[in-house]
Amino acid sequence: MIPTLTTDRLTLRPFAMGDFPAYAAFLASDEAVYMDGPHGEETAWGWFCHDTASWHLQGYGSLMIEDRATGAALGHVGIHRPPSFPEVEMGWVLYPAGRGRGAATEAAAALRDHVTADADLPGLVSYVDPRNTASIRLAQRLGAVRDDDAATPGGAPTLVFRHPLPQRTA
Repeated sequence: MIPTLTTDRLTLRPFAMGDFPAYAAFLASDEAVYMDGPHGEETAWGWFCHDTASWHLQGYGSLMIEDRATGAALGHVGIHRPPSFPEVEMGWVLYPAGRGRGAATEAAAALRDHVTADADLPGLVSYVDPRNTASIRLAQRLGAVRDDDAATPGGAPTLVFRHPLPQRTA
């Protein structure tokens, strides 16, 4: 049920237990400030399990981004809607080794296209911390437009970027 997707340079695959240490290390780092972090291992485990279980419960979730040439895990990309989110959200995390090569754009576009081809989503947004200029630029590269009227999850200030969805034919 959880797909494996490939692009020219990347494999997007289901999470594996061996991915958890890097996942938890990122969430424990200062870089997780854009995700209301840093977070401890218990929170990281909950998110890791959520990212996987969402595929079974909602028909979409997260995939690990892997470099096809080296097999290195570069980060992850996901589409999900936990109870606290007003809309279905697409988010991404790039580990330091994955940055600056367009991997996040490539991975997010591939997952978005895969999920929106099969799921009848009413919409797709990205919730972005206003200080996270790299994620703002990525959302814009993906064609998302800022929606200042959209509802946001509670907590820290958040910008909402609305992604265009393909037109469905009847």
